[in-house]
Amino acid sequence: MSCPHCEGGAPRTHDGPDGAAHPRGRQGPGRGAATAPDLAPDLRVLLVGTPNAGKSTLFNHLTGARQTTRNVPGTTVDLARGTWRPRTGTDPVPATPLALVDLPGTYSLTPVSPDEAVTVAEIERAGAEHGTVTLLVANAAELHSALFLLGQVGTRTERVVVALTMTDVATVDGLAVDAGRLAARLGVPVVEVDPRTGRGADGLAAAVRAVAEQPRPVLGLPVCTTAPRTAPDDELDRIDALLGWADDVVESVDAHRTATRSRADRIDALLLDPWVGLPVFVLTLWALFQLATWVAAPIMGATEALVTGPVASFVTWVLDGVGVGGGWLEGLLVDGVVAGVGVVVAFAPLMALMFLAIGLLEDSGYVARVAVLADRLMRSVGLDGRVIMPLIVGFGCNLPALAATRTLPNARQRLLTGLLVPYTSCPARLTVYVLLAGTFFPRHTGLVVLAMYVLSVALVLVGALALRGTLFRDLAHEPLALVLPAYHVPRPVPLLVTTGRRVLAFLRGAGTIIVGVLVVVWLLLAVPVTPGHAFGEVPVHDSAYGRLTDQVAPVFSPAGYGDWRTTSALVTGFVAKEVAVGALAQAYAVDEPVGSSPGELGEQLRATLDETSGGHAPAAALAFMVFVLAYTPCLATVAEQRRMFGWRWTLGAVAVQLGVAWVLSVATFQLLRLVW
Repeated sequence: MSCPHCEGGAPRTHDGPDGAAHPRGRQGPGRGAATAPDLAPDLRVLLVGTPNAGKSTLFNHLTGARQTTRNVPGTTVDLARGTWRPRTGTDPVPATPLALVDLPGTYSLTPVSPDEAVTVAEIERAGAEHGTVTLLVANAAELHSALFLLGQVGTRTERVVVALTMTDVATVDGLAVDAGRLAARLGVPVVEVDPRTGRGADGLAAAVRAVAEQPRPVLGLPVCTTAPRTAPDDELDRIDALLGWADDVVESVDAHRTATRSRADRIDALLLDPWVGLPVFVLTLWALFQLATWVAAPIMGATEALVTGPVASFVTWVLDGVGVGGGWLEGLLVDGVVAGVGVVVAFAPLMALMFLAIGLLEDSGYVARVAVLADRLMRSVGLDGRVIMPLIVGFGCNLPALAATRTLPNARQRLLTGLLVPYTSCPARLTVYVLLAGTFFPRHTGLVVLAMYVLSVALVLVGALALRGTLFRDLAHEPLALVLPAYHVPRPVPLLVTTGRRVLAFLRGAGTIIVGVLVVVWLLLAVPVTPGHAFGEVPVHDSAYGRLTDQVAPVFSPAGYGDWRTTSALVTGFVAKEVAVGALAQAYAVDEPVGSSPGELGEQLRATLDETSGGHAPAAALAFMVFVLAYTPCLATVAEQRRMFGWRWTLGAVAVQLGVAWVLSVATFQLLRLVW
């Protein structure tokens, strides 16, 4: 492979930090070859690799529960950090803990996304630090891609160790990669590891310490990859040269794939065929919906009942025992704090099941195939096929749908998808649809509910077009290009550890906000604003909460339902849509409807909307359903958005959702009242 910078037999050099050229293999100033760095406990190890190389699995195994997730300042990129405590064994070097950082996966160090920019910045920083080693996770089944990335890393730092993964998969596919032979050719340690079992981790730790003490250059890199950039075409020259170098390495270690058709190729021939792949995808989605509804719902109900039943009774018993039962303190603790904890804990089984399901699909390699199948549809609205899974999961529940955005490789793409997820209509909204459709359109209930789901899909598509044309113009719209990972049987222990870590993160992050807001709601319900009522013992309309909804109600008059009772249902529905019907029943002092029969609640609601809409109750009912569909799904979703994207994006999203919901609701009523 020829290159303008490599002709003429010039000696292979690399740039030192002082800008001068130094012979390859010798240390320029600042490279740290003169003295070995002190192996302090805070020695940093950067995990870098191509997607689906097993990098995050290795990180989870090495760190166990000793890990946290932090946001990179000024970005929406999260970096997982943890402590790796290698076993001593026969290694004479003390087993000092290592600080492990899991960088976003990338195929190249030419950044085209915020994730890749963060990875490049960290590796550049590592090249100037004595106390940082870059651990490159290389998929043996995709060795050429890993070598191309290694070549780019090798031009930035000489403290590199290669962790060779998936050698068993490579062997099945007819590709034999010898770690010792590869290490001799590259000049840097190459350690064969199994990220799922941890086999080879001790040797990996020893190699990291050795490289930290004595840096080693990657051998044979073309001069053009380390020479200063002097022209716009230099980057293309570098890429061509590195691709040629990777070809030479593969050739020299005889790591060629046999011509036989691999098992993955045979499976892909079916799953990527639309006639087979789409039915399989629909069946997979059906299974996810079953998890979110039929399987998780009873467990969620039982979990919440445990908290609001025996736990609440125990709190009441304790308060009675110390002589402070029956008062406002009991109401605050039982109806505020315990009820809030019940809501949070009830979501835990759903989150755990969905995390497990999504983790199984991701680890098995199936999610990448779904992206290929859905890519053409998603490209029509400026997205790529990888966003289809989180969006469809949103129709089962918005909360795990946000979690599913973590399967997307780009932070900006995760953010964009996370802003669209709330417009997918989750089953909690269905209770409101059924009540109003059954009350006002008893002969066409199913058709009205179906119309709400069609509108939900339309909102997602229109929202995607609007965001791509405004806030996300910088998101590159390129054809989907990804390496399909090999199929795997996921290992249960790493999967369970990852699931548990994610559920705990949700309980800590979202739980605090949910409990806090529910306590505030209880306080508003407990404060009387009319004489004759004690604190904590006041009808809804005579409480501060009731007066607040009275003040908000006129905002909805243009939509035909400007009444404090319907407004209270919307305010309560902000916490959780499934309690909106209960809020209506509480406001009207009637029992909640059972099954599909609206009962007395439906009759009173009809009378209210007849009055507030000027006789156009069906139009007002549809407008109410449109608002329920389009505004913020629940407090748990808001809390999860805040945890993932920060307050600025979350509050902005909530404001837009409320604005869009109000405009659509008013437009629906004003148009339909001309008909009804």
